[in-house]
Amino acid sequence: MEKYKVGVIGGTGMVGQRFVTLLENHPWFQLAVIAASGRSAGKTYEEAIGTRWAMDTPMPEEAKNLVVMNAAEDVERIAAQVDFVFSAVDMKKEEIQALEEAYARHECPVVSNNSAHRWTSDVPMVVPEINPEHIQVIEAQRKRLGVERGFIAVKSNCSLQSYVPALHPLRGFGLEKVLVCTYQAISGAGKTFQTWPEMVDNVIPYIGGEEEKSEREPLKLWGKVENGVIVNAASPAITAQCLRVPVSNGHMAAVFATFQNTPSPEEIKDSWANFKGRAQELALPTAPKQFLHYFEEPDRPQTRLDRALEGGMAVSVGRLRPDTQYDYKFVCLSHNTLRGAAGGAVLLAELLCAEGYILRR
Repeated sequence: MEKYKVGVIGGTGMVGQRFVTLLENHPWFQLAVIAASGRSAGKTYEEAIGTRWAMDTPMPEEAKNLVVMNAAEDVERIAAQVDFVFSAVDMKKEEIQALEEAYARHECPVVSNNSAHRWTSDVPMVVPEINPEHIQVIEAQRKRLGVERGFIAVKSNCSLQSYVPALHPLRGFGLEKVLVCTYQAISGAGKTFQTWPEMVDNVIPYIGGEEEKSEREPLKLWGKVENGVIVNAASPAITAQCLRVPVSNGHMAAVFATFQNTPSPEEIKDSWANFKGRAQELALPTAPKQFLHYFEEPDRPQTRLDRALEGGMAVSVGRLRPDTQYDYKFVCLSHNTLRGAAGGAVLLAELLCAEGYILRR
């Protein structure tokens, strides 16, 4: 098949680098453009990165000699060369909103890893296994923007990708109240131990803005499209506490949940084992065959092993137990820069292509 031509906006940062590695040998997508700030524009990608390559795998050969374009000044030129772009820019919220909208108005679809548009009411925030129907709101967004093929779609906060998928199949039991404590890797801050040595043997008990995202964003994911906007779900009530821990990759969550109709442990495990979403139905290239993996061992999941399940795109769950204040408690883990960030955006782009929202120029 003819591949979609793809641009990465903000390609020199950690998430941008992850996009570049994920596009290497992708069966549907071909990296065509890398763009970044004016500091990097005009250099080859290899020159622009220099010693800052943060991935475990080598820089893809196809990316090394691409000349980096200016993400903010070359919008029209970039939009003309690609079928869509991934956005991973590091800018102020208002600047990101304006930049992503500029690409959309130039008829270039934007699949964003940024948080700037997550609360724009006609911008879908999608986890393909959880709320694929939200992409229908794109038609209303296009009318607002006055475009035919451009739009913005976003993925959720990376920490949500551990516990929200585990809670989603259980909503049929009347999920009422959730307490979640997340233990988030340093790559979520765009750091490595080389660039953030003070995190070695350290824990930071507060991450600015993360608790609000963890409490609010699931309600948009579980909302519904009405009259051209997404209306948030009213429940469950979620309380979150978010900590930064000395782990390179992988966000873990300790979850406590109460239900209207309390399920048995066997019903919960069956719900996890049998859950399939739209990504699995369509057999999208990066979708895990099994989204949720439950482990009976009392010490699972373990960050060194389970964060890489199915190429880092699955979620591992363990230690399901009754609780004295809530009905149940369990732990879950996902790879934050794969399923949580760039990989989740690539999967979203695959969904948008499969459902006909991204078209070749």
